[in-house]
Amino acid sequence: MKNKTIQKISKEVIQYEIDALRNLKGKINDTFVRIVNLILSCKNGKLIISGVGKSGIIARKWAATLSSTGTPSFFLDASNASHGDMGQITSNDIVVLISNSGQSDELKNIIQYTSRNKNIKLIGITSKKDSILYKNSDISFLMPSIKEAGPENIVPTSSTTNQLALGDAIAIACMKYKNFNKFDFKKFHPSGSLSVKLKTVGDLMIVGRKMPIVFENLKMKKALKIITIKKLGVLIIKKRNGDTIGIITDGDLKRIAQKYSKFDNLEIKKVMKKNPISIDKDMLAASALSIMNSKKITSLCVHKGRKVKKTIGLIHMHDILKSNIN
Repeated sequence: MKNKTIQKISKEVIQYEIDALRNLKGKINDTFVRIVNLILSCKNGKLIISGVGKSGIIARKWAATLSSTGTPSFFLDASNASHGDMGQITSNDIVVLISNSGQSDELKNIIQYTSRNKNIKLIGITSKKDSILYKNSDISFLMPSIKEAGPENIVPTSSTTNQLALGDAIAIACMKYKNFNKFDFKKFHPSGSLSVKLKTVGDLMIVGRKMPIVFENLKMKKALKIITIKKLGVLIIKKRNGDTIGIITDGDLKRIAQKYSKFDNLEIKKVMKKNPISIDKDMLAASALSIMNSKKITSLCVHKGRKVKKTIGLIHMHDILKSNIN
């Protein structure tokens, strides 16, 4: 097959699916709103999603996306449901069945089960208005009847693209209603590159006794000893009231040693850098690293809220880089 022919076929497939999505967009109506509101009202239960064949694969995607965006959901294998797994469905749950034809035999037992248990709400997603699924669902969403991209209209392509897009639309609508943000998202994604990108300064900062804190009247001889013990290359200088007033690095100490022939009894407040840069603990670690690079420094004081003078931690460049943030 020639390259141009392959490209032509591929573009036709994509165009079929673009057209299908346009048709789906026109179907987003009050029924869609009812589905979203029903899912949002499910406080004590969960969303159970099922389908057969390609629709089953889409159902898995729905469950994964909804769960990761704050709506507890899981996929129920329709075949196994008839052999005991129906017991996973409780009276507080909502069941979503996805089927292009709405007539899949494997779904009929689930439909019957939900019909006998009136507390269980059934949402049907199908393109056939005369199907068993459409007629027996509490809320039925009629998908547009569209042409599949493949030859003979037999391979689920455009229809499954629409099913996928509808699931994403429901998930994002629920997500935005709940004000689900990137930090909530991080809680459900503790591993992987996405979680790394969303790490905050508070996740990585040094706190408690590990912090290199000294008071303003400390003598330089003692300061040199402490900075060596702490092994962070920096000291945070505070007043007795707890306010941070300065910072000094091991590089500063070397320059001071060259400037003063006798500096053992020199008070640290006389040679410190005043008003050190402080960042909020909720800042993304990647942003903190950017500040360090631009200022050519290796550590930053950390505060909470508007209390800039009240240092609660120290973030060091090495700790950020060790977390594979760059």
